[in-house]
Amino acid sequence: MPQHAPGSKRRRKLVIATAAGLALTAGIGFSLADACAAPTTTTTTATPDATKAARPHAVQLPTPNMAFDYQIGQAYTPPAGVKAVSRDHDASPAKGLYNVCYVNAFQAQDADYAKVWDKHSDLLLHRNGKVVKDPDWNEALLDTSTAAKRSALMAIIGPWIDGCAAHGFQAVEPDNLDSYQRSHGLLTASDAVAFAQLISRRAHADGLAAAQKNTTELLGQRATMGFDFAVSEECGAQDTDECAQFASAYGNRVFDVEYSASGFATACRKHGAALSIVRRDLDVTAPGSKSYVYRSC
Repeated sequence: MPQHAPGSKRRRKLVIATAAGLALTAGIGFSLADACAAPTTTTTTATPDATKAARPHAVQLPTPNMAFDYQIGQAYTPPAGVKAVSRDHDASPAKGLYNVCYVNAFQAQDADYAKVWDKHSDLLLHRNGKVVKDPDWNEALLDTSTAAKRSALMAIIGPWIDGCAAHGFQAVEPDNLDSYQRSHGLLTASDAVAFAQLISRRAHADGLAAAQKNTTELLGQRATMGFDFAVSEECGAQDTDECAQFASAYGNRVFDVEYSASGFATACRKHGAALSIVRRDLDVTAPGSKSYVYRSC
């Protein structure tokens, strides 16, 4: 399958958890001991607050602290010892590993414009007649502000998720959950939660686990969103120790990607024995590139 150019999708936004976000996290009522006791395969049984996100098919959850590689820029043969890998939805999964399928679910990726979003400009967020864009990546934000638009967006993104399952992935990683924070107030956290719920439902219907990508501010609503584990970028580099927040919420089922030596060292020192932590280069390139970096704790 066609691959994107290296570095086309590395997109961490350095968002420091707000006091409100920390309060949500502190009040989630979910102990680490309870989470660690959870089975690695889950079925239709759901807690009362997660009824809307109940899983109609068994899904395979990742094992805590499994060696991980982040390959969303370009797929390549995983390093020795790697047990899990994240790749783009148009790449093939790595045989014999736990494969996470990357989908840019809340923003319009440049590579998809000509074949998708040019035909659906009404589903892009507009402000004063102009498309609202992520200033870091120049990507248009998807308009998740109404149930009708969320449904229309799922008609596009849902088949991508179906494709992840058809190709043999075990999980999906919907990126840019935090894009509402870049919407100039046009989108809300509730809009993000509602769309995340639709994504998780689709993933679970396909037999895929669903990952929360970054956004500690919404950890308190993880059950409503229906997420099963987390993919974090640079949680070790945050003064608020986001790694610990994700670990507590998801029972150590956390894949963390660090892009700096200091963040990687901190994450490994504090959480290397419990979480899946990898250091990658900013452009998530493949071996052979001058900027390629891969390290694991």
